[in-house]
Amino acid sequence: MRNLDELVEATVAGLGYELVDFERPNRGRLLRIFIDRPAGSAAAGITVEDCERASRQVSRVLEVEGFDYDRLEVSSPGLDRVLKKPADFRRFVGEPASLSLRAPVGGRKRFTGVLRGASEEGVDLEVDGTMHTFRFADVERARLVPRI
Repeated sequence: MRNLDELVEATVAGLGYELVDFERPNRGRLLRIFIDRPAGSAAAGITVEDCERASRQVSRVLEVEGFDYDRLEVSSPGLDRVLKKPADFRRFVGEPASLSLRAPVGGRKRFTGVLRGASEEGVDLEVDGTMHTFRFADVERARLVPRI
């Protein structure tokens, strides 16, 4: 039996989607999957039909692989999309983002600014005209900040 995270990621990638996030609340009985179109995709956004398609395929694969769960939810990442991988940060350079750190830096754990770049080790965030670089190991959570 394969690792559940890898199995879900391979399944949605096989359908042409990117796995943005995968949550297993309720002691793993609920599987919550967030999908998006890959960077550079001609089509924009995720539709209800995309979620239905991914849900049907993931359900079939999990049944074949023998994974036991109660409920599967598939949705788009939303306007406040979570940022996890270095590629996520690079994809959204120039966009506003919010970061929460594991430990305070300069007395602060939360920073909101504009993404200016990312390497494999960390992210550059411009906050009120000042550039900050944070190691990914120090970032507890990161999300886009919707422009309204």
